[in-house]
Amino acid sequence: MIRLRRVYEGPEKDDGFRVLVDRIWPRGVKKDELPLDEWPKELTPSSELRRWYHGPDGDFDEFRRRYLAELTADEPSAALARLHEVDRSGRTVTLLTSAKDPEHGHPAVLAERLDEMRDGKGS
Repeated sequence: MIRLRRVYEGPEKDDGFRVLVDRIWPRGVKKDELPLDEWPKELTPSSELRRWYHGPDGDFDEFRRRYLAELTADEPSAALARLHEVDRSGRTVTLLTSAKDPEHGHPAVLAERLDEMRDGKGS
């Protein structure tokens, strides 16, 4: 199972494998106080894509398309494969973000992609 959670929420017993999916460390969170298994920065959208999405022309559907394309590059693809293996092992993968609305950003797209990989769609 893939879950989305904000880093500002306390950890839960069933979080499983906790992965920070933000490029920058979250404000107000001490590194030694955030239970974390991995921080694969290569899974985050490029700076250019983030700026475009948060700018005046940003559109979620187009962002989603561009981000999925970025995930096919070598480094993001390898990191995605690692998370897919954790998911396939039966462990819950919890994607952590500081975003106020994780459902309308890269964490949701990443979760969707991992779900597709589990279901055999483009793994």
